[in-house]
Amino acid sequence: MAKKTASRSAAKTAVKKKWSGLGAGAKKSSVKSSAKSSARKTIKSKGRVTAAKKSAPKAATRARLKQRVAISHHREEDFKADGLRAYAKYRDLGIAAASNGLAQAHVIRLQGPCNPDEVSKLHFHDVDFQMVYVLKGWVKTYMEGEGETLMKEGSAWTQPPRIRHMILDYSDDVELLEVILPAEFKTVELKA
Repeated sequence: MAKKTASRSAAKTAVKKKWSGLGAGAKKSSVKSSAKSSARKTIKSKGRVTAAKKSAPKAATRARLKQRVAISHHREEDFKADGLRAYAKYRDLGIAAASNGLAQAHVIRLQGPCNPDEVSKLHFHDVDFQMVYVLKGWVKTYMEGEGETLMKEGSAWTQPPRIRHMILDYSDDVELLEVILPAEFKTVELKA
């Protein structure tokens, strides 16, 4: 108990010494608020400098497109055979319209059984970004520089712009989530 009392009195003495140098009329709260105020200014200033360093030149020159919220709920009737691949059904998630063409996202169901004569065609997409996530089933892909890869439920991958790739095989129940920037892009089929 004596130790606690001694350390408390030492702490009180230190506080008294700190405040005694402020002058007779100084208030503790005004000192605290001015300290906080200058600390905030320092942080804000550092934040601006950091943000300026991190901003990419492309982002600075590109005007922001007006975007809106897109909400999409699962409905079987939303899967349509009106997309890039004749052997697939697509469920548009409304991202292209909501982002003013900045990006698109859809769920793809590849229709089984896989027919390599129809499916396995080397091609590339002229995109800025492409990501695929396997929701169900599996898909076997070929990507230039990576070779063959089996992607299973929970697997995800990106395809850099213009990378040559193709689907080699897939399960009858495969579903993929695909996100692409921009929403409109060109696909080029290549001769193997």
